[in-house]
Amino acid sequence: MRAITVSEPGGPEVMAWTRVPDPTPGPGEVLVRVAATAVNRADLLQRKGFYPPPPGTTDTIGLECSGTVAAVGAGVSKWTVGDEVCALLAGGGYAELVSAPAEQLMPIPEGIDLVTAAALPEVSCTVWSNVMRAARLTEGETLLVHGGGSGIGTHAIQIGKAFGARVAVTAGSAERVRQCLDLGADIALNYRAEEFEKLVQADVILDNMGAKYLARNVTALNRGGRLVIIGMQGGVSADLNIGALLAKNAWVTATSLRYRPVEEKGAIVADVVGNVWPLIEAGKVRPVVHEVLPIERVGDAHRMLDEGGVFGKLVLTVGA
Repeated sequence: MRAITVSEPGGPEVMAWTRVPDPTPGPGEVLVRVAATAVNRADLLQRKGFYPPPPGTTDTIGLECSGTVAAVGAGVSKWTVGDEVCALLAGGGYAELVSAPAEQLMPIPEGIDLVTAAALPEVSCTVWSNVMRAARLTEGETLLVHGGGSGIGTHAIQIGKAFGARVAVTAGSAERVRQCLDLGADIALNYRAEEFEKLVQADVILDNMGAKYLARNVTALNRGGRLVIIGMQGGVSADLNIGALLAKNAWVTATSLRYRPVEEKGAIVADVVGNVWPLIEAGKVRPVVHEVLPIERVGDAHRMLDEGGVFGKLVLTVGA
């Protein structure tokens, strides 16, 4: 098969579409012939050498894909050859074939084409596991999402609204602010010109910035608020005012989806299929795809995401 390989940590130019050995599904695994994959900021970090895959996982980049089942390993009964699926991966999506635990596969939601489905696994599992499972957002609460124009941000806006929350977001330009409002956000703030902690009080905050926003996020929390950190774009270390948290009975947590055990990912995937897929099929939540490019243009896709002009997800076609 062919896959994207990385010659050494570096810029987009270190990636190449080359021939590598085919993967073989082990017990409990499914081999997927990839139709499309999607680009995540974690992919850029891995390419630069800063985000290694979990031990025992392929070093091929790619945290999600869509495609058809090509083979099943021992003990797999839920999936059969020819099934159209999308999958949450620990790695390997930038390839013609990838093996994944059967628990991490999902059917394609009705009304969504196979290529577009590649944009769903990572955002849906990230948002559900953090906003709904961890932070337990409830109807009537306020959700603040940083990076509202990102893949995760555009999905979180829609999930928050679907479950009856008031949704506020930060974004980096007037155009992205407008796009977030058009998608359903109640409040959208340009973080280059406005101080969100003075304008929004939130029950749940989904944060991709980390250290840079820690103190400001704590200030923006309501009493009983929950801050979930899922990224470190603003650094890894900052002072935390424990007194401010105590005064609000608030909490802070940080999570990573990629390194969770298969059983935990399987539970998240099952929740997504049971709770999010019906919303997609009803038209209440939709995948937001900025552009679809062939896998051979993966370098261009990484540059586009790095430059910050992407609204939603970038999808790469492989075998479609």
